[in-house]
Amino acid sequence: MIYFKKFILILSIIFFSQQSLLADIPHFLDFKYILNESTAGKKAQSFLRNKLDNGIKNLQKKEKDIQSEEKKLIEQKKIIAPEEYKKSVQSLRTKVLSLQKERKSLLETVAKQRNSARKKLLDNLNPIVKNYMEEKKIRIVLDKKSLLLADEKLDITNDILGLLNKKLTSIKLN
Repeated sequence: MIYFKKFILILSIIFFSQQSLLADIPHFLDFKYILNESTAGKKAQSFLRNKLDNGIKNLQKKEKDIQSEEKKLIEQKKIIAPEEYKKSVQSLRTKVLSLQKERKSLLETVAKQRNSARKKLLDNLNPIVKNYMEEKKIRIVLDKKSLLLADEKLDITNDILGLLNKKLTSIKLN
């Protein structure tokens, strides 16, 4: 009986020391995958892609209009008065500058909204990761891109992705 108690004591010490050792093993997750594959991340990407595509189509239409106006102006160069030609050329240049400003503004707006969406996702992701770490008694979580090799059993990406999808279904970008 005494040997049995000692045996149980030794086994319990080994078991509990193993549990604390598991908590000391760093786990990892793929932040990029979570940001791109989460429900909110996909919706944000789709919204931004549509906004950019629509803006580019609009700009291309304006560019074609300017090009056709330029062709007409070149054809009429010998017909119209020199002062009228200079005014038309100046007007055309103004339109080109306006188009360039509009293109730059579109790209900056989309970039700002993309950064805002990323920040909102990360703001919602951090508490989820912290709670997960506390529940599973994990001390360290690393980003997958900073690892060379790791055991796939230590990857918590899908667990965190599921928790994020439950908490955050979309991001308000406007």
